[in-house]
Amino acid sequence: MRYTGPKNRLARREGMDLALKTAGSKAQARLLKKLNVAPGQHGSRGRRKVSDYGKQLREKQKLRYMFGLSAKQLKNYYTKAIKKPGNTALFLAEYLERRLDNTVYRLGLAPTRACARQLIVHGHIKVDDRLMTVPSHQLEKGNVLSFAKPSSVKIPAVEKALETKDVLLPAWLEKKAASGRMTGDPNGDFIEKQIKMRLVIEFFSR
Repeated sequence: MRYTGPKNRLARREGMDLALKTAGSKAQARLLKKLNVAPGQHGSRGRRKVSDYGKQLREKQKLRYMFGLSAKQLKNYYTKAIKKPGNTALFLAEYLERRLDNTVYRLGLAPTRACARQLIVHGHIKVDDRLMTVPSHQLEKGNVLSFAKPSSVKIPAVEKALETKDVLLPAWLEKKAASGRMTGDPNGDFIEKQIKMRLVIEFFSR
């Protein structure tokens, strides 16, 4: 089941900003102030030494929370990735990056992946002029993303996201105004900067 509780609690548990709150918002500012303090009444106390399994679990949880997936969804992506010959970590990262909700977020059309997911489910996003309401839809090279109707751009969260100028686009994406295009195949560079994918693979391959 996908986690629906307090998002700042997750980030503090993992000790890093998981991009679950809008950048520059008051909620993110509060998170950054307490990021090094674990949630709960004993959060300020020292933690016990983490085992190898514990390290693998924490990396898996970071990846799951970051993309807003259930444990079963992430395991399914791993199962698909391990069947392909080659680098399993790279294939797993590629499946996650190809998700429609992630791509809407990466393009800066939504402030968070959760917001992108909501836009998709509510029928605000088109893929190649076809309305798409499945957040997990796997995009292919050449796919063009755009808003389904002019009123979609007027949604406050979308307006604010589109006004942001310093969006760091991955090499495989191209953005023009309120639309974007997948110009190449995703890689794991963006994920590897935050998650140790090797430990995630070790967790699933136990």
